[in-house]
Amino acid sequence: MRISDSIFKERLRILAIAISSAILMPAFYSCNTDKDEPKAPPTNTPAEPQPGEDNDPQPDNPDPSHFEGLETVMLPEGLASQIKEYTGFTLSYNKDNKTPNYVAWELLGTEVSNNVSRTNNFWKDTEIVGCTAHSDYTGSHYDRGHMCPAADQKWSAEAMNDCFVMANMCPQLHDLNAGAWETLESKERQWAKRDSAVMIVAGPIYSEDDTTYFGNAKVRVPGAFFKVLIAPYLDEPRGIAFVYPHMNCPGNMQDYATSIDEVEKMTGFDFFSSLPDEIENKLESSYSFTDWNK
Repeated sequence: MRISDSIFKERLRILAIAISSAILMPAFYSCNTDKDEPKAPPTNTPAEPQPGEDNDPQPDNPDPSHFEGLETVMLPEGLASQIKEYTGFTLSYNKDNKTPNYVAWELLGTEVSNNVSRTNNFWKDTEIVGCTAHSDYTGSHYDRGHMCPAADQKWSAEAMNDCFVMANMCPQLHDLNAGAWETLESKERQWAKRDSAVMIVAGPIYSEDDTTYFGNAKVRVPGAFFKVLIAPYLDEPRGIAFVYPHMNCPGNMQDYATSIDEVEKMTGFDFFSSLPDEIENKLESSYSFTDWNK
């Protein structure tokens, strides 16, 4: 049974508060153990602030042009998810579908011109519960479709190796994987060079009608794929999303463009919640393919 948008958003808000508390409280207590007690000041040093003095420690001021936590995606309650950070990307793996819920990465313009060779060494991560093996796709007639593409990881041999983990793969028809999906990947690298950096999240979209499974691992075939992108460090930040049905997708890229808000409605995911609200709302509620493609 689907929950209402208001209840769903309230659950996400509560979850975000709970996560923040879980992170902050251990840090608070660890800073108040006996071994961390500050020593008494020397007798020739005043213990109390003197008039005109500012004895408060100066906080670290983060670069206001950089946003932390953009790879974090808030997921619907009850969805199977195992989070793991690899070199160059972070993913959430779904042991029930045997595919990632999403894969997120920041692509820098300086990374796309490097020349680390593609490995084609698909590997199973035994730390991921339910991770597929290369052999699970054999004879399935589906490509092992990268969500984070190998061509985005040419900046590091370790990143190139990691992107071939099977947890980064979804079953994709070759016509899509080598067609419209690959075209979009190439565009992303052009946009990263132009805009200095883009943040990308990609993954499958499942509906109740997606009941096709294959192999002994029972890999579930998605009915569509999404990709959401933001260029958050521009003077005028912008965002856009794409949804491709799982088929040969003819026509132009703009035919599959949409807003990030629309993808959130389709998936139940909440992207880029660490952004200031005014920026997040602007990036996610509207899009201009013309601005992205100029």
